[in-house]
Amino acid sequence: MNFLLSNQQKPIDTLAFVYLSKVKQLFLSIQVTLRLNLYKVNKQQFVVTGGAFVLVFILFFFGRTVSKEQPISTAANTAATQHEDKPVDVAKMLTHAKERLTPEQLQRITRVENSVVRGDVKNQQIKAYRQLASFWRDTIRLFEPYAHYTAEGAKLENSEKSLTFAAHLFLTNLKTESDHAMQHWLASNAKDLFEKALEINPASDSSKIGLGACYIFSDISDNPMVGIAPIREIVERNPSNIFGQLILGLGGIRSGQLDKAIERFLIVMKNEPENMEAALNLAKAYDRKADKPNAIKWYTYVKQRVFNEEAQKELDERIKANQ
Repeated sequence: MNFLLSNQQKPIDTLAFVYLSKVKQLFLSIQVTLRLNLYKVNKQQFVVTGGAFVLVFILFFFGRTVSKEQPISTAANTAATQHEDKPVDVAKMLTHAKERLTPEQLQRITRVENSVVRGDVKNQQIKAYRQLASFWRDTIRLFEPYAHYTAEGAKLENSEKSLTFAAHLFLTNLKTESDHAMQHWLASNAKDLFEKALEINPASDSSKIGLGACYIFSDISDNPMVGIAPIREIVERNPSNIFGQLILGLGGIRSGQLDKAIERFLIVMKNEPENMEAALNLAKAYDRKADKPNAIKWYTYVKQRVFNEEAQKELDERIKANQ
């Protein structure tokens, strides 16, 4: 979910539209507070933690996704043919972002941008990128420039930790992005970062899964399903890899293979009962199948674990719609 929303971009879930206006300004601050702890490393797995539920809820209800009947390959081809989107121009994006700054703020970041001098240029540039990322994250709360500078700093630092952190920034937002040009920008950046991380640690299952997810949730390849094979290989070898099972489940929903998606999400829930991203998507899959008893069961499961009034109201409406 990005914050430089065009006038044409709308959330699909109209029930959540009112609530969106209240929470979208909080989204990045929640992301920062959690340090994107949507995922924590556990034996090379990434799992959704209970503490990240608010972020997951926003992603689920306000995420803009491909229609349920449209397979991944069809969706990618449709997007490519129906939208002659120009690639995201990072320079123009940053210029546009600066238009909302006060003169004092503009002077502040200009000083940082021009702070690299002779000497230890590499470390000075890494420091500058980090300062710029922090400014856009904490002061202005705009995702795109924050992610851009985080990625630039990570590539210059070239550590597995910084590269995978930046990669997951892009991937997390890619999963709910519907704008074709933004999808491509997010996926390309995530792919580049995961590939660089794999150069450092070729055995990392989590980076392999992240790389595969870039293909599943975008059209950076003519065959988006190319991302599925390496993830399947990992989960066949290690069925308890929650990150892999989750991504395959999300891919199943995206391709309309609801039974397979449900199977994956049930594995996640068996191993991680508090994984709210899996629980919400499990309810969503049953809802799309018109399996009302199970849709109600899992919407209720989520409702019992969230105490936000607006979220409770949204879940109540979905439960009622299945009665």
